[in-house]
Amino acid sequence: MTKIAIVGAGGYVFPLRLIGDLLSFPALRESTIALMDIDEGRLERTATAARELVAHHGLPTRIEATTDRRRALDGAGYVVVTFQVGGLEAYKLDVEIPRRYGLDQTVGDTLGPGGVFRFLRSAPAYRAIAADMAEVCPDALLINYANPMAMSCWFLDRLGVETVGLCHSVQGTSRMLARQLDVPYEEVDFRCAGINHQAWFLEFRRGDEDLYPRLRETMIRRHLGRPNPDGLAADHGAHSDADRGDSVYEGGSERVRTEIMTAFGYFHTESSHHASEYLPYFRKTREMVDGFIARRWDYYEVCAAHDADEQTANLLARLKAELAPSLEYGAAIVNAKETGVPTVVHGNVPNRGLIPNLPAGCCVEVACLVDGNGVQPTVAGPLPPQLAAVNRTNVNVQELAVVAALEEDLAHLYHAVALDPLTGALLTLEQIRSMVDALREAEAEWLPAFAAASRVPAAVGR
Repeated sequence: MTKIAIVGAGGYVFPLRLIGDLLSFPALRESTIALMDIDEGRLERTATAARELVAHHGLPTRIEATTDRRRALDGAGYVVVTFQVGGLEAYKLDVEIPRRYGLDQTVGDTLGPGGVFRFLRSAPAYRAIAADMAEVCPDALLINYANPMAMSCWFLDRLGVETVGLCHSVQGTSRMLARQLDVPYEEVDFRCAGINHQAWFLEFRRGDEDLYPRLRETMIRRHLGRPNPDGLAADHGAHSDADRGDSVYEGGSERVRTEIMTAFGYFHTESSHHASEYLPYFRKTREMVDGFIARRWDYYEVCAAHDADEQTANLLARLKAELAPSLEYGAAIVNAKETGVPTVVHGNVPNRGLIPNLPAGCCVEVACLVDGNGVQPTVAGPLPPQLAAVNRTNVNVQELAVVAALEEDLAHLYHAVALDPLTGALLTLEQIRSMVDALREAEAEWLPAFAAASRVPAAVGR
């Protein structure tokens, strides 16, 4: 049976959730799951829970654990990436240093200085994985769960690695919209395409009924012109489980996404908190932030407050009680490839004619058919021009970051951050250069290609 390697297996809860998903498919229960992490203690926490889960359900699954990446990858049919290079220590720098300059990122893992630096820290690890895969598992599919999704998948494609990037924002938002309309989710059909964290619901229907007129009326009535409602469920950053009620993160605090819909015509896939980072309209002053997002949600603080042992124990108990899949697509892809039973996922893949009015080769998020032939992206066609234009403002940043990593070019690092819409709305070019240098200095241990490079003078371009 197949071997599935999980790189970054010591992460908070998610690797165990992924293992539970894999074991939910009977056809995958004879697999070998190889867990790899550089932190032996965290690795052992996940491995112990996984072995306990396998034993509880009496499954033949083999669980391996190693700090040797090459050993974990050897012979794998699937390589799942879930790491965060630098961990919370680096993440704290990603958000705290820009705040000194007046740039507040609620998450800081997708775009802007936080997203660019997280990606550049990850690039050497992706290079090493790609090199190992070419030698020990050349036919493996890499399933990327690490952010920034679009930059990482674009980079991996340029390295020649067959990659699909997976997120849960399409699944989560489509369910949230069905709840807002009080329509059973199983009756909803939709078409969604764009880029990760900024894909657009181009259609939202129930049978022959176009739900968009009611969706627009409902979201405007509930979320514009008044503060966000109280009494929302707490949200601790776990977005993989089905049919959550409206929370602090998603559903109950949707003024930003509703404003975007009224301006550009369509609803998109990432929360109002996160979406407010990708455009220049919502975070210019503290008062503006409070007006659009009345209840602060800070993902670094959420992550720093995690009790990993408690969360692992709680998830393990749930998986022992019921071995059912979450909303995540990863295990469904493995099952479809192994069994030939088709499924459809929304994956992040290279834009090879899929969305013709986005740049060729960039990473786009579209519906993909998966079966024994692998992941087969479907052609979404051109987006409405205003949606493609919004996406391109983000793709510009992604492209310059990817080129910076490929060429180890410091000038393009400056360019990437300077082109970020929110950064450009708040900071001067000199402030941006100063912020980038502060981040480079603080994160030098994870940025070997950029830490020692001399600063590119302001008057020098490439």
